[in-house]
Amino acid sequence: MKLVCEGINLSDAVFKVVKACAAKTTVQIMECIKLSAKNDSLTLTATDGEISIQKKIKAEIYEEGDICVPGRYFADFIKKLEGVQIMLSVEGARMEITYADSQTFMQVLPADDFPKVDVDVNENSIVIKTDLLKKLISSTSFCCAADDSRPILKGCQIVVEDKNICVTSLDGFRLATASGEVVSSTLPKLEIICPARTLNEIEKMLPAGDGETEIKMQRGLILVCVDDTVLTSRLYNGDFIKKENIIPKSFITTVTVEKSALKASIERAAILVRNDKNSLVIFDISSDKVEITSNSEIGNVQEPVKAVTEGKDLKIAMNSKFIIDAINALDEEKVVLSFNNNVQPFICQNESNKDCLYLILPVRTSNIA
Repeated sequence: MKLVCEGINLSDAVFKVVKACAAKTTVQIMECIKLSAKNDSLTLTATDGEISIQKKIKAEIYEEGDICVPGRYFADFIKKLEGVQIMLSVEGARMEITYADSQTFMQVLPADDFPKVDVDVNENSIVIKTDLLKKLISSTSFCCAADDSRPILKGCQIVVEDKNICVTSLDGFRLATASGEVVSSTLPKLEIICPARTLNEIEKMLPAGDGETEIKMQRGLILVCVDDTVLTSRLYNGDFIKKENIIPKSFITTVTVEKSALKASIERAAILVRNDKNSLVIFDISSDKVEITSNSEIGNVQEPVKAVTEGKDLKIAMNSKFIIDAINALDEEKVVLSFNNNVQPFICQNESNKDCLYLILPVRTSNIA
């Protein structure tokens, strides 16, 4: 293999695909990026078995071929060569990288053992506004579980029925759901569970501004193509928790409050308990305010925040990170918190637009009477 390309183009492509390289593995080839030189382009591919990213760039190809380079080392090195033209040539088990008046050599592996990446995924598809897709992902993926104890909770459930799309995630302590409308769908009803990591990478790929994005699915795989970047990922199998059985249908106490004031108060209260397991803050809700408190060995915070409340007074404890994450995901000036008691889950929403909903389990504590 021998080719010449612009450093800036190669660097951009490498940093797009290197995210799919396996980080902890005993299989060395899974840590690599596959380089394929053919016709007038260089295709870079990386996969960890769950997610695959492929990017194509223009290049002058003198000798076609395929080779695998150590992904993260190659990415970090090429990042330093964005301003120059680069020649890559392979002979035997090493690659020569020529730039300006310099040469560097890097060990490479044959491409024969690199996993086959399936990009022929087109059985079913949905088309959605790009800005809506970004919002659905950013509004929900942060609520997915991070550990492997319940793998299905590491993904988001995506349900498309007619033209309605609903994305739901939960980690056992909180739930997020966001909805909207798709432009088109090849099926009247579709339900998949997509890894949160995959959705976050898709969000990073999506361009700014208006436009539409097509999501393709087939044989337990999902594919999204943006410009010359193709992302594929396997989907999770299993039954997702039905949100209808978790979200309360009525409430005893509701609180309408300025988002900025509530967030600032919780963040201050959270500082003194940030080393505690639950980062616990307490809401004491009365007729015209929410009093936010936190206590630790460092000290204590007690702040009243003006609010419009309806229903019974209530005192409830919660994880400060969970409520801050929910508030940050909402985009109106006022938010509404709805409660039943100090042990049942409560919800957080925008005052007007109810397309996003966050449900949080309170924390039982002896500080609550």
